[in-house]
Amino acid sequence: MKKLIILLIVVTTFTNFSIAQKTAEIKIQTSAQCGMCKDRIEKALSYESGIVKSDLDLETKIVIVVYKPTKTNPDKIRIALSKVGYQADEFKADPIAYENLPACCRLPEDGKPVIHNE
Repeated sequence: MKKLIILLIVVTTFTNFSIAQKTAEIKIQTSAQCGMCKDRIEKALSYESGIVKSDLDLETKIVIVVYKPTKTNPDKIRIALSKVGYQADEFKADPIAYENLPACCRLPEDGKPVIHNE
């Protein structure tokens, strides 16, 4: 029984170690503007093959993506962000997807409406 328990511990430890070794992390600068952008980006990335998780920090506009290098790569992730309408590092936003973004998600220089509280 003692050998079985030791064997289970070794197998569990090795399995957890090998799973951790099969992921990578990348930080991508985006053009996100608001909470809707955060929701849109994280949801779109959740549907991409090989992406384990993503988290967009709105203050820095950086999305941290954990992914499986055997399933995807940084450029594919950047392209996925572009297709949603956002800049991703040096990748420009897809123009059609960008035009379909709500006004609050567009860059300020592109005429984002200013709301005045009177």
